[in-house]
Amino acid sequence: MRSRASATVFMANGRLPRRPLQERVTEKQTWRRVANLVILFLLLSLLSYRLSSLPIRRSTIWFLALFSELCFTFLWFLYLNVSWTPAFYATHPDSLSTELGKDELPAVDVFVTTADPMLEPPLITVNTVLSLLAVEYPADRLACYVSDDGGSPVTCFALVEAAKFAEMWVPFCKRYNVQVRAPFMYFSSDPESSELIFQREWKEMKMKYAEMKERIENAMQNNLSLVEGEDFIEFLNIERETTQAL
Repeated sequence: MRSRASATVFMANGRLPRRPLQERVTEKQTWRRVANLVILFLLLSLLSYRLSSLPIRRSTIWFLALFSELCFTFLWFLYLNVSWTPAFYATHPDSLSTELGKDELPAVDVFVTTADPMLEPPLITVNTVLSLLAVEYPADRLACYVSDDGGSPVTCFALVEAAKFAEMWVPFCKRYNVQVRAPFMYFSSDPESSELIFQREWKEMKMKYAEMKERIENAMQNNLSLVEGEDFIEFLNIERETTQAL
């Protein structure tokens, strides 16, 4: 059995929310408490018997047994304090959209880290960034930063391609309420809707993702320094062993 103790949250306009943003949920475990108390009583009884019946010649084994029983009783007492009233906090992020305006939502900065394009393929980083950009949060309140400790030109090229693809992917996710927002996971299964318009856009989006994926994979296999443009000039003299922050 669980009981909920919700904290009263007042909004800026003075009204109460219909549903709290978070609440403390406690679990009532009467029989477990009774069993734990019985075990504690038995341990204390054993210690009482041990101390009330002291042998004339107390050997090393007797002292070790007494020490072990004392330690076990102490640990059990600590366990009772921790597990007497188990509780966890349930969050309801959906209440943010119903109780707060877009201007009242806090600004969120998300950092994505990567280091080596060989150990961490850029496609994984790209899918992570795309899934973050498509979350149900105002675009002007969300910022995504990528920290590339390896200074890889391939990663930079992949992120440029991801930014272009995000212009189509993010509106698609919001328009059809896509929950699996990483493209490689989303396109690994069949479309969930049979509507003709959705089917057409789904196939087009899958084709665009496949084209982006192919360009990134080709960039990993070929020499990226041959790519034209000023975005990759800083990468021309970079080596893996002597990487500088970019």
